[in-house]
Amino acid sequence: MALDYFAPGVYVEEVDKGSRPIEGVSMSVAGFIGFTEDVRGDAELFKPMMVTNWGQYCEYFAKPGSDGFTDFDAYLPFAVEGWFNNGGGRCWVSSIGTKLPGSADPDPKEIATKLLTGGGKPSLSFNLKLPEATGDTPALPSSVDRLIVTISESTPKPVEGDAEPPLDTGEFFSLIVRQGDEVLESYEHLSMNPQVETAVADYVVTVLEASEYISIPKDINGEYIISTGRPLATRPANGSYEIAPPPYIAPVDRVTRDVAGNRDRKEGIQGIFEVDEVAMIACPDIMRLYQDGILDLDQVHGVMEMMISNCENAFPGPAFRMAVIDPPPVKLGKGATPVEPDQQKPQDVAQWLKEGFNRRSMYGALYYPWIKVANPRNGGRPILIPPSGHMMGIWCRTDQDRGIFKAPANDTPRGVLGLAYETNMREQELLNPVGINCIRNFASYNRGIKVWGARTLVEPDNIQWRYISVRRLISYIEKSIEMGTQWVVFEPNDEDLWGRVNRTVTGFLTGLWRDGALFGSSPAQSFYVKCDGDLNTHETIMKGRLYVEVGVCPVRPAEFVIFRISQWAPNQ
Repeated sequence: MALDYFAPGVYVEEVDKGSRPIEGVSMSVAGFIGFTEDVRGDAELFKPMMVTNWGQYCEYFAKPGSDGFTDFDAYLPFAVEGWFNNGGGRCWVSSIGTKLPGSADPDPKEIATKLLTGGGKPSLSFNLKLPEATGDTPALPSSVDRLIVTISESTPKPVEGDAEPPLDTGEFFSLIVRQGDEVLESYEHLSMNPQVETAVADYVVTVLEASEYISIPKDINGEYIISTGRPLATRPANGSYEIAPPPYIAPVDRVTRDVAGNRDRKEGIQGIFEVDEVAMIACPDIMRLYQDGILDLDQVHGVMEMMISNCENAFPGPAFRMAVIDPPPVKLGKGATPVEPDQQKPQDVAQWLKEGFNRRSMYGALYYPWIKVANPRNGGRPILIPPSGHMMGIWCRTDQDRGIFKAPANDTPRGVLGLAYETNMREQELLNPVGINCIRNFASYNRGIKVWGARTLVEPDNIQWRYISVRRLISYIEKSIEMGTQWVVFEPNDEDLWGRVNRTVTGFLTGLWRDGALFGSSPAQSFYVKCDGDLNTHETIMKGRLYVEVGVCPVRPAEFVIFRISQWAPNQ
């Protein structure tokens, strides 16, 4: 606003009086925690990494040229693949290791980077030297520690004075160790000949004994593993080679700390919760740890509890995340020891939820049974895996195809070959009322496998938050309004502001009503927005507060469809 007008004329002033549209936030981004085959590229151990497709997952969490899965059948790769196959888009993946905790240390010669001669025969092998562990902090083979070794042409050492230079036989080479663009070490005039004269060149093994970054592996007798023969024939071929670190193998007593992670360092499960856009989370590999006896049932429950509690606690904003947990394959009557997933009956998972875990929350969801998918590491033969990754993919697909208000059920999970147990209707009558969503095979209807449940893990008598779609829709509304009204802060708290806020929120909710997310034949029947003097009194204004009351009527799924049929005779 101009303060003074002196000369006659037309003055144009821009005044911001209109409402600002609210843009809906994304509720279709997932977070995964578990074991991967490798951690390379820009990815780091324990740190969440954004992945947008399966190829990108393999780029960060698989060895070069690999299929992305692991030799010990970690469930995370299956879950992420199921996420993408079922319509999932962007997700965040946090690797907690590439080997199961407590595994034997790998043979250095097996994990060494092997250099070949020009003829394709073995020449040299290199391992990465790790720093010593300090205190309680392990020496992590993070991907940033990966080095690049470059082999290139070199010559014999130069001679002094008028002495005749040695014959250049072509066996000599240089070796440069890099980390990114930084040169860490550089060696010239190297040879594969152990008897080479030091005035002519240096034996590569002798030189690399002093290296701070790489080493040549030894055999069981402590001898260096190196190709022998003529120096020219055993010389490594020119090129650049990535020296990968040895896998991180956690001690068994450290597993729960690695899985839980740390918020400040953005590691593990707690690190995933530091990624603002993640709206659903799963940790399928706690089932792998349980089946292998690394975690007991109480420890599994502790991880599940932490996931749900973190979803419930989203201060200062509204809670909007949901945890999708998997039922551990256990029969409580057998001492709470793991069983094969196909041996767990509906009554077993119902008993586990009631007497074992017994945690209720509107921010949790549970699916039964485990699903059967193809295992590329076993010739494509089936393997039973937890269903959480595939189910979250269906959530995302439903959001895109129909909307977040549509229950993610009565849909076909892609990539599923079968089920660990085929639940019938009578058995689902035991599970559905307690919030256990079934995946069922409707072969008799010729409809295939369908997700046949859409409930949260809330208390059975709390029908207001019974359905996943209702919980996620309200979270979507709350988060979108929170993000879309940040401009209101520090505006003059008067009737003009109240009207602008009212129009902003009303416009957003009207759009949801038109999309079919709210119940009612008109916007007035579907929601209301109140921001007036009744809510914002002189006392509240003096405290710097602006109150806005919003009420919505979400649509709910038709879970039970009842046709009442009787004989009818029209009047004659």
